[in-house]
Amino acid sequence: MRPPTGPPYNGGAARPAALPPVTTSPPIVRRALVTGGSRGIGAAVCKRLAKQGHPVIVNYRRDAAAAAAVVDEITHAGGEAVAVAFDVADGAATAAALKDLLKDPRPIGIVVNNAGVTADAAFPGMKKEQWDGVLQTTLGGFFHVTQPLVMPMVIQRWGRIVNMASLSAVRGNRGQANYAAAKAGLVGATKTLALEVAKKGVTVNALAPGLIATEMIAGVPDQMVQQIPMQRLGTADEVAALVAFLCTEDAGYITGQCIGIDGGFGV
Repeated sequence: MRPPTGPPYNGGAARPAALPPVTTSPPIVRRALVTGGSRGIGAAVCKRLAKQGHPVIVNYRRDAAAAAAVVDEITHAGGEAVAVAFDVADGAATAAALKDLLKDPRPIGIVVNNAGVTADAAFPGMKKEQWDGVLQTTLGGFFHVTQPLVMPMVIQRWGRIVNMASLSAVRGNRGQANYAAAKAGLVGATKTLALEVAKKGVTVNALAPGLIATEMIAGVPDQMVQQIPMQRLGTADEVAALVAFLCTEDAGYITGQCIGIDGGFGV
């Protein structure tokens, strides 16, 4: 016999309709804002987040050349970055800058509050402007930058906020009552905000770096380094790696934490 040709007999039943083509939504592009992003830890964080595919907003206050260098390095590596100048301690200037940045339809889903200053002095001789200046940059800056961006994160039901505290916030440091108070306040704000937005897909964490090899601690005596259990300074890249992890989906169950990164100095 000749073998049958054509489609197999199915009892006369109609063929099932073809399934519609599967469509997938394009991935959401989330921008990252890093304050104090032109140097040191901030610059390293900008570069690391750019490698993760985030368009990066490099905030700076004065050093336009350093910020431009960070942007150039990111763009030459295939990333996207823009430098934006404003002083986080200035509420009006920060609000104006954020208003302009939010014209871009891509959400700012990551905020790294890294900007900070020091004005060291023994407390009995500390001037009020030294106290106010440090607190206004650290705590005022946190408020000025983060408060306008929280609700958009809540609406998106996704956000990552990382606040750069310090080992000084948890163990104190002579001559830095202002700095320690500001960073300790930042830790308290971190924990409180984390509770407020935990159910909305937004995580809020702080890092407490110890002695990190940046301009801020240039000239630290060797005897102090020897007190660190690892007996070396940390690197900005090591801090940036932790920040970058906290900004991933994999870190979605970590919130309200102050994580030390200090070579064991805070143990």
